[in-house]
Amino acid sequence: MANQGPQSEEVEAALGRLLAWPEIARSPQLAAFLDYIVRRTLRNEATAIKAYAIAVDVLGRPSGFDPQSDPIVRVQARRLRSLLDHYYSADGQDERVRIELPVGRYVPEFVVVGQSVPLLLARADDTVDEAGPAAPARPRHRRRRSVAIAALTAAGILAIVAVLAFLVPHLGTPDPLSETATRPSLAIKEFENLTGDPSAVSLSAGLALELVTDLEQFETLTVSYSGSGTPVGAVDATPDFVLNGIVRMDEGKPQYSVILSDPTQNDVVWTRIISLSAAEADRPDVLDSVSGILSRELGSFRGPLHANARALVQGRRSLAGMETLYRCRMAFDAYRETSSTAAGEKAQSCFAALDEETRQRGVALAAEASLLVELSGGTMADAAANEASRLLDEAQQVSPTNSFVWEQRARLEERRGRHDAAEAAYNSALQLNPSNLDAIAARARHLAFLGRVSQGAALARVAIEGAPPAPPWYHAALVLERFDAGEFDAALASAELYARADAEVGPVLAVMAAQRLGRRETVSRYLAQVMDTDSFRRLGVVAQLRRRLADPTRLSAMRQSLLDAGVPMQALYSAF
Repeated sequence: MANQGPQSEEVEAALGRLLAWPEIARSPQLAAFLDYIVRRTLRNEATAIKAYAIAVDVLGRPSGFDPQSDPIVRVQARRLRSLLDHYYSADGQDERVRIELPVGRYVPEFVVVGQSVPLLLARADDTVDEAGPAAPARPRHRRRRSVAIAALTAAGILAIVAVLAFLVPHLGTPDPLSETATRPSLAIKEFENLTGDPSAVSLSAGLALELVTDLEQFETLTVSYSGSGTPVGAVDATPDFVLNGIVRMDEGKPQYSVILSDPTQNDVVWTRIISLSAAEADRPDVLDSVSGILSRELGSFRGPLHANARALVQGRRSLAGMETLYRCRMAFDAYRETSSTAAGEKAQSCFAALDEETRQRGVALAAEASLLVELSGGTMADAAANEASRLLDEAQQVSPTNSFVWEQRARLEERRGRHDAAEAAYNSALQLNPSNLDAIAARARHLAFLGRVSQGAALARVAIEGAPPAPPWYHAALVLERFDAGEFDAALASAELYARADAEVGPVLAVMAAQRLGRRETVSRYLAQVMDTDSFRRLGVVAQLRRRLADPTRLSAMRQSLLDAGVPMQALYSAF
């Protein structure tokens, strides 16, 4: 039977899922690039997809663009190709219709998984559009296996086929992600001052050193200074990434253009533009401010430096046989993103498989402490909290100046209702690493739960804007801020988002906002979640909420809202 190509609707649906994927959504240029080449191909305009057209139509280059002297299209095509590979090895591994960008061309192929030949709805000629000879397309393992299995089936060796179907994915060429998902090294170069004003040297001089100092606080990175001379720092070999940039004047205001590149591939990985007002540029801490903006994104799990690790830990059910402290820490951060039990158990298994010496390091002890208490429930919760406290004591002895360790201590104290101790620990975590986004967001939530909503909401915005897209739990303070402002539609939307991460406070806030809007079905849906929450059933709803919130006014409003929704008084204060 002839191969059947995908329908246009299937390709458009596959495109929509790719454009919604955070790794592509956070790069408007790459998203526009992908959308452009796919839609032109679907319109039978594949022959018109050339470097010049992409540069002018998508990337904003002028009509005089010369693809031979400006490699921007080739650079962006390589970045897009890499992201597509990551997507189909992780989040999109179950996609039936795949959009692929062959090496040496800008015309995409639409592949139906299981067919040996990729099909285009509209084919262009095979002329190589990228400068230089086209590299041979990498063999598709799935297609090789399909051919091999077909041959064996024809020979009737069904038993061997069954064995190979299991073994082949684990043999042969090593998984490239397992080789590249290592602790990234970063060399930072001095920024060039292109303002034309010698007195503006303060806008760039020392920024590289400021960034080195800030990013060194992340134990997940190896950072070195690579100024005008010999590199200084821990990285002796070629680093995984190089960061440099310029500062220039744009309409009379300073603008920083920052580039992160892969020196081994001569490829631009990430860019960032930061524009300052005249008042911001005149501040004495301008370098600290710019460094903070960059460090919050570069140090984050969601930042460009950890892309390979994200693809590895989020795309596999297990890290068995690939455990390192860095990968386990990335698995922990992936758990923080979703708050899902499955992600937490994956991280827990990873740490448990480390050798004993590594497990005794501060970061490992602190991560295991948080996983232990957060994944434990029922009658074991108190015992787990006690054991977690012991592990954190050890972690703080081993790594007393580690921000991550102090953040986990703060979370435990908050969970146990010891709010003064939690606030002190959050302060310590942020003094040690002001760019720790999870610590910023966690403290923002804690402040809001203490009744300091405006202060918490301001911090929450810093965290949310630091490295988008922010996980749902970052939005806690914004729910309360919007509720207090009478913006109940916005409050409900934020509460429904937050409820994905917090099974206790999130649904209660959703009930409150839905009541104000008169949405009975929404009230019923979230009330059912409230009454099915294990900690509420063990202690009573308000009794448990008192551990989380120390704002009497908010607790009183929650109590009344639950009573109005039909929750029995007894269920508020005792087991049910």
